Amino acid sequence: MIRTIRPRVLLAALALVLAAGSAACGGDDEPAVALGPDGKPDLTKVTLRIGDQKGGLRALLGAAGELAKVPYKIEWKEFTSGPPLLEAVHAGALDVGPVGNAPPVFAAAAGSKIKVVAVSDLGLKGQAIVVPANSPLRNPAELKGKRVAVAKGSSAHYHLLTVLAKAGLSFKDIEPQYLAPPDALAAFSSGKLDAWAIWDPYTAQAEAQTKARTLVDGTGYTTGYNVLVAGDRALDDAGREAAIRDLVTRRIRALAWSTDKHKEWAKVWSKDTGLPLPVAEVAAQRRIAKALKIDDEFVRNEQALADAFHEQGLIPTEIDFAKFVDRRYNTIEVTP
Repeated sequence: MIRTIRPRVLLAALALVLAAGSAACGGDDEPAVALGPDGKPDLTKVTLRIGDQKGGLRALLGAAGELAKVPYKIEWKEFTSGPPLLEAVHAGALDVGPVGNAPPVFAAAAGSKIKVVAVSDLGLKGQAIVVPANSPLRNPAELKGKRVAVAKGSSAHYHLLTVLAKAGLSFKDIEPQYLAPPDALAAFSSGKLDAWAIWDPYTAQAEAQTKARTLVDGTGYTTGYNVLVAGDRALDDAGREAAIRDLVTRRIRALAWSTDKHKEWAKVWSKDTGLPLPVAEVAAQRRIAKALKIDDEFVRNEQALADAFHEQGLIPTEIDFAKFVDRRYNTIEVTP
């Protein structure tokens, strides 16, 4: 049996987790990093704690050769999705990590001490609502009354919301099943779901393993933003802030590499995630990565996302998303 979890209950639980993590962390008591002779932080004495997901930033940087000769130490911690990663950033257990367009909004609504410090566009073809191959569903309006899986607080969550809205529907008109991608794949494969809102490489995996059909992709509905989020206390620490600046620079170069060398990236993606190479190749080919500046358009789009969730009652309070961005790294210029 698939349980439907009420969004208000989940957000309240998230706030409790954030508060507990903040009390338990003690990150503010960490000693400051020593300065070198030039007055700048000595990065050899810095440890940057980075949250990630399988096939994510660590795999990308490694494939692009950007993990060679990093001047600071890195501690990688793996998560299944963006929301728990951001809980750890807020609590001080992590310094930085990448997530999709929606998790920062939910984290902001829960009062998280975070800032978006970098943004990229990964395209929209792999952001999709898929249905079983033999499904009679042919347009979004037919999702009414159906069981639709989605990861709570994810980029797919917003995609689903916008698709429903354009079809004249809301979350009250469907039976949302809040499931993490691996659980949703199992439920989808066994016929317990009518549709699944998801992103690549899971979209490609569903297509390959279950012959899933795309009902609608993200084009015209959402954004393809992938963002790098840092904790306030990390940004206030001179050593970790300098390491984050270096990380942002390496990420920009790696994103460009993955677009130019998508076949090479697919091989690494496949190895890191355990996905069959053909699945990773499809996902990599659809992923046209491009580093962007944190500009007013980005803030407006994220604010629209927050407002849409609030209007649906999925976020209980209004937020000002501009307070959760930090544009200091917009000045980075990267030579390929």
